[in-house]
Amino acid sequence: MKVLLVGSGGREHALAWKLAQSPLLTALHAAPGNPGIAALGVCHPVRADDPEALLDLASTLGIDLAIIGPEVPLVAGVADELRRGGILAFGPSAGAAAIEGSKAFAKDVMEAAGVPTAATLAIARPPCVVKADGLAAGKGVVVCTTQAELDAGLIAVSAFGGSLVIEELLDGPEVSLLALCDGRDAVPLAVARDYKRAYDGDAGPNTGGMGTFAPVGGYDDAAVEELLAVVCRPVLAELAQRGTPFIGCLFAGVMLTADGPKVLEYNCRFGDPETQSIVPLVDGDLLEALAAAAGGELAGVSIRSEGAAVTVVLAAGNYPEAGDTGSPIHGIAAAEAAGALVFHAGTALRGGQVVTNGGRVLGVVGRGATLADAKAAAYAGVGEISFAGMRYRTDIAG
Repeated sequence: MKVLLVGSGGREHALAWKLAQSPLLTALHAAPGNPGIAALGVCHPVRADDPEALLDLASTLGIDLAIIGPEVPLVAGVADELRRGGILAFGPSAGAAAIEGSKAFAKDVMEAAGVPTAATLAIARPPCVVKADGLAAGKGVVVCTTQAELDAGLIAVSAFGGSLVIEELLDGPEVSLLALCDGRDAVPLAVARDYKRAYDGDAGPNTGGMGTFAPVGGYDDAAVEELLAVVCRPVLAELAQRGTPFIGCLFAGVMLTADGPKVLEYNCRFGDPETQSIVPLVDGDLLEALAAAAGGELAGVSIRSEGAAVTVVLAAGNYPEAGDTGSPIHGIAAAEAAGALVFHAGTALRGGQVVTNGGRVLGVVGRGATLADAKAAAYAGVGEISFAGMRYRTDIAG
């Protein structure tokens, strides 16, 4: 099977790493890819948000399956364009991807499907949560517990343009549930926990994610299935009823409140960095499962996960306000030799040297039989890597 992987981040590198292990894979291509993915397949200088160029590339290469990683091209309709051109695609249509592209649309779907979620507030007053209605790369949410935070939050979120959504502030631990969907049914992956805040102790602004671990304790097969029944299956049924069946990875961000699980948001794709912790745990052929979902037939497919994984994001010194470009990165090979997986998120090659090229630069993943083992392995890998201004949280996985 010839595969085209669309995207250039740590999520796509993690997927490429797993896909490369499939006996079904005959060729792996990426657009545009990154230096890490280039070691596993062929990268092409085609933007992820250029539907016509992607279709032309896929057709020229004789691609059997396209896997779209980022949300921006999905919301823009890249999957629709590929399907119209006869390319099998793992990723929702623009109509279904609106579950992430518009918070207001997502709230409407949840209400119709009977999914528990935070109440929408008519007036912004603390405590509350202010959200940008559209895409904001994981940074368009501000928790406001004081009037000063609310004033600043309204300004910050308004900068993304478009309308705002004001919600009640929920309390409890958060989990991420990712499920492969074929338009009707869903197969869950390991439940993960993400660390959104920039600094230790959950301080500072929201980011795209500073680290994750999986699995989350207390989520055996029965508990995962129960969560899936509450937060995913009703949404799949509602989207199908609206004529926009969801084919791809449905990602529910869930808060575990005293009143039960409540959905904070939906994403229309694999989470990043959640994927970097979840995919290394998959015991089996992920490519086979993705192809089955894209083909509309997940019946009989199940995914087993083994062990634990912890991902620590190495970010630029000024992230999330700004990224870094051109700083040499040292120690990747040493970290890998020590047993860590290193996924490229914001890197480039200059004169044969890997350099920084973004805000979140690398994801360092440790694996082990237990969460403690995985955490130790992750931070051992982190200790081998350096670049100017490198910053990371020291409290991932507690």
